[in-house]
Amino acid sequence: MEWNLRSAEELSAALRAGEVTSVELTDEAIARIERDDKVINAICVPDFDRARAAARRADQALARGEDRPLLGIPVTVKESYNMAGLPTTWGMPQHANFVPAEDAVQVSRLKAAGAVLLGKTNVPLMLRDIQSFNEIYGTTNNPWDHGRTSGGSSGGSAAALASGFGALSIGSDLAGSLRTPAHFCGIYAHKPTLGLAPTRGMAPPPTPALPADLDLAVVGPMARTARDLTLLLDVMAAPDPLTHGIAYNVALPPARHNRLSDFRVLIIEDHPLIPTGSAVRAAVNRVAEALVDEGARVERHSPLLPDPTEAATLYMQLMLSNAAASLPIDVYEQLRTHAAALSPDDRSLDAARLCGMVLSHRDWVETNNRRELHRQSWRQLFTEFDAVVCPIAPTPAFPHNHNGGLENRHIDIDGIDYPYFDQLVWAGMATMPGLPATAIPAGRSPEGLPVGVQLIGPMFEDRTPLRLAELLEQNIGGFQPPK
Repeated sequence: MEWNLRSAEELSAALRAGEVTSVELTDEAIARIERDDKVINAICVPDFDRARAAARRADQALARGEDRPLLGIPVTVKESYNMAGLPTTWGMPQHANFVPAEDAVQVSRLKAAGAVLLGKTNVPLMLRDIQSFNEIYGTTNNPWDHGRTSGGSSGGSAAALASGFGALSIGSDLAGSLRTPAHFCGIYAHKPTLGLAPTRGMAPPPTPALPADLDLAVVGPMARTARDLTLLLDVMAAPDPLTHGIAYNVALPPARHNRLSDFRVLIIEDHPLIPTGSAVRAAVNRVAEALVDEGARVERHSPLLPDPTEAATLYMQLMLSNAAASLPIDVYEQLRTHAAALSPDDRSLDAARLCGMVLSHRDWVETNNRRELHRQSWRQLFTEFDAVVCPIAPTPAFPHNHNGGLENRHIDIDGIDYPYFDQLVWAGMATMPGLPATAIPAGRSPEGLPVGVQLIGPMFEDRTPLRLAELLEQNIGGFQPPK
């Protein structure tokens, strides 16, 4: 029996029942990577010797009757997480030889839960692209079409899962970096509520691994089933023991409902700043129709939805203010000159990004206050709805495009070009207010590419979109391996 494409839940049951050993699962996963990853290039830093040793320890623990959440399960880790003894580069050639001495807090949690770590997965340079390629490790290809991107910045993890290289992976998300690769590769991912899962040790080299509360950015689980997302989130979601963990524990509320017919769902398929491609529109409507067929209350419009245009602008400004904080002073001064020359009437997202890079602290505080107003509006919306279904990105996976700077690239949406980074408005819908969002497979494009949607839920009610994802998986189907 081939185990590589089984869920972590199934593997755990088989291990406990003695149907398979962790050593067998690990050897089978390694053999598949060695056979197939030459063309995918998802596993950029293999760690097979330590994985086999961990698998042997897991089998001994199982024989003693131990029962940890991920005991004996082969998993992968995004390259951006520190793993003691392995390089952490974020794709930056100048840091190709940086090797941290300690594990990231989430890597430690995986090990404590009994997981077998196969190695690290590929990322874009500094995690700042919707594709995963860099000078150190090369390009990760989409398992469905090797001429297309697997997404970014957790593209290596998504490609690994779609290819059967481990049952689970952990990634991160600031601009859809969990959700977009899941959408492009046909798997599941969950962007947790901001602050729910600590990020210590998921920092660019050679930055110290500090227990900082990041703005916008989160770490989260990736899997081939919705139930596996919950399994892995439960391992990841607890405060950092160096800070908040001193004072409190996590107790996430249960899902609001356990039947599709009880859910109240708002469907959003259009954004005022960028069109939705036909394949993605079809996927959103496929989910909407499944909900209607099961008796859920489905609405297409609500006056409670915060203004999407202002939300996108706030998101770009907040994100770019963070990204530009470490720029050299001469570059910063050039940006200030360019921003000062903008027309006061320029409401483009390019202008928002440029202004965001030079926000004063005074302006940042005002921008953050406007974000809080959006959060209040979302709280009001979630008194009437349980989840929002919308796109993750406007298109399925696009062909590799490594030409020029990011600001000069474009995305083709049904034959018309749009600024490359404008497509991030859909990711920002959940990221800017810090809401949980679950990416699920929702069918195929006419070309046979995977297409996903995201289920956005109330803050700290992560179990609600996760449960909705489970129910939809039973209804519309879930992960299918690439053909």
